[in-house]
Amino acid sequence: MAFARAVRRPIGVFYYSVSGRFSSGNEYSTVASKLETLSQYQSSVSSGYTSPVRGIVRFIRSFSSEAPAVSDQMSLIKQLRERTSAPIKDVKASLVECNWDLEAAQKDLRKRGKVLASKKSSRTAAEGMLAVAQNEGKVAVIELNCETDFVARNEIFQYLALAMAKHALLVENSSQQVSGVLPFGPELFEEFKLNLDHPKVNGETTVSNAVTEVAAIMGENVKFRRGFLMSKSSAGVLSAYLHTSPQPGLGRIAGIVSLEVEGENTQLEAIQRVGSELAMQVVAAKPLFLSKDLVSSEAIANEREILKSQAESTGKNQMAIEKIVEGRLRKYFEEVALMEQKFILNDAINIKTLLDNLSKEVGSPVKVTNFLRVEVGEGIERLEASDESVAQTA
Repeated sequence: MAFARAVRRPIGVFYYSVSGRFSSGNEYSTVASKLETLSQYQSSVSSGYTSPVRGIVRFIRSFSSEAPAVSDQMSLIKQLRERTSAPIKDVKASLVECNWDLEAAQKDLRKRGKVLASKKSSRTAAEGMLAVAQNEGKVAVIELNCETDFVARNEIFQYLALAMAKHALLVENSSQQVSGVLPFGPELFEEFKLNLDHPKVNGETTVSNAVTEVAAIMGENVKFRRGFLMSKSSAGVLSAYLHTSPQPGLGRIAGIVSLEVEGENTQLEAIQRVGSELAMQVVAAKPLFLSKDLVSSEAIANEREILKSQAESTGKNQMAIEKIVEGRLRKYFEEVALMEQKFILNDAINIKTLLDNLSKEVGSPVKVTNFLRVEVGEGIERLEASDESVAQTA
């Protein structure tokens, strides 16, 4: 009897601590039934009919029998991991929380992931990928950012970037330009509907929700930063080049060029070849303006002032200083104006001469009407400070 009295006290303490844990509106019927069983065991112990130790053992065994066998648990963890790509510790936590119900645990993981993604949204995301999609009349490029290059190489991340670029071709040009570059940001694009078909992200959803879901899977801040849409005229050709490209349509630097041909011309192959070379030129040489005539007077004045200050430090006379400034200013135009740049595949000619030669080859005048260069993460700090785009456009 002394032993029974000694055991009754911890049983009572355990009963009240357990009942307190499951009395906040999240009760499970199985737990309630176990507590009732425990109460019966306690009554029988006090009456001297049942061994108190045997009662405790049966009570503990009744709880452990509700969970699946270890092999079944591992199978459920593997299945949920394959469905969601979530970390194993989160997968197991959701399964335990949902009493090993696979569907309920998957929903729970998505909720957890969205909360986590929201917490990480303030982190700097300067890595990522550019995705390019093209149809007969347009080229779209979007920038999808993340925190690390490791996530940028992930196939789920890359699938989303490509899906977004293809859908960006549907963005309407509100300025009604026949040709030109249309920049757009999250406010225009994030509510667009995507129809995804990937084992980990699928179904119809908005761009914003798809990005949040991928952020939850990756465990990093993922964000759509910006996009550009370039259109061509009916007599034009659009060419795109991607640098550091892990697969078609993806890269870290994109160059896009729009060429226009006067009149009907059937020699499109030669025009497309030169267009691809010019897109590569834009990526490699980083032009800021289409021609020297389009260089702003402010940019010229600033450059002239810098060059004059450098020339004056040589101690030469004023006439010599003026000659030095003009010579270096011509060099400046060769660096920043596409038409003045040396052709990277043949530095004996510049881009203007290249186009003159192409015009003679196809029998019609050919000119560059627009170009665009975009690089992952460029100016990311300035963007966060002033919300300005830094892509170079003609």
